[in-house]
Amino acid sequence: MASLNVGNLGDYLREQRRNAKLSLRQLADAAGVSNPYLSQIERGLRKPSAEVLQQVAKALRISAETLYVRAGILDAERDRDEVETRAVILADPTLTEAQKQALLQIYESFRKENGFEIGQESPPGDDGDADPQQTAS
Repeated sequence: MASLNVGNLGDYLREQRRNAKLSLRQLADAAGVSNPYLSQIERGLRKPSAEVLQQVAKALRISAETLYVRAGILDAERDRDEVETRAVILADPTLTEAQKQALLQIYESFRKENGFEIGQESPPGDDGDADPQQTAS
């Protein structure tokens, strides 16, 4: 199987797991993923979803955002509000996984409709200095 560009993530996860003094099996159980799947992530053979990364981050007691950046899901420069919005949606225990994914898709479509691309902090052509209320009239 060809290695994906997630070796950095796998190495980082392995290091964090070892620092937490957890075996691969213990982390897999705590994160609610299979032992073989977690092993493949650590070896750079699988690219996990944001939800899996969030579960692993919670089990390791580290920032999910850090894992998102290392996995290439988020740019390091990403707008913090967007990251927090996504994290809140993913962390809500009252929503099903399908509902979380639907909300994230709607959120992304609204951002795109308003001129924000993934990882972009302001709409194209906006220098960030103008007051939206003043320019709307």
